[in-house]
Amino acid sequence: MFKEFRKFILRGNVVDLAVGIVIGAAFNGVIQSFVKDMITPLVSAISGGHTQFKDYSFHFRGQIFTYGDFLNTLISFLIIAAVVFFFVVQPINKLTELAMRNKDTEEPTTKKCQYCLSEINKDAARCKFCTSKLDEKKA
Repeated sequence: MFKEFRKFILRGNVVDLAVGIVIGAAFNGVIQSFVKDMITPLVSAISGGHTQFKDYSFHFRGQIFTYGDFLNTLISFLIIAAVVFFFVVQPINKLTELAMRNKDTEEPTTKKCQYCLSEINKDAARCKFCTSKLDEKKA
């Protein structure tokens, strides 16, 4: 049982996921601080307010709605999403596209059954869907 657990923990996907979560949490802290200490004071200065941006609020029917802290969190989320998109998603998509470009030149591994038009292995003698015996000349 311990061997299976050790094998599970040391698999690449689990370790990569753990590292990603730790780095993501640290990055989130950096971005939260950047937004709180740099962006929101700038917005506050531009808007002419002398209060902290996180304290912005409005009153409606006797209730106080504080939207400044929500805007801080929203700005942080947008910055993190942009960084992930531009520095993780786009490069991986580009690498996948380049890898798939090379696969298009390979010989196909499937063919269509001439009777039911299902995709089957190119070496099959019978269709696994309609069980028809395949004529090698037509397939």
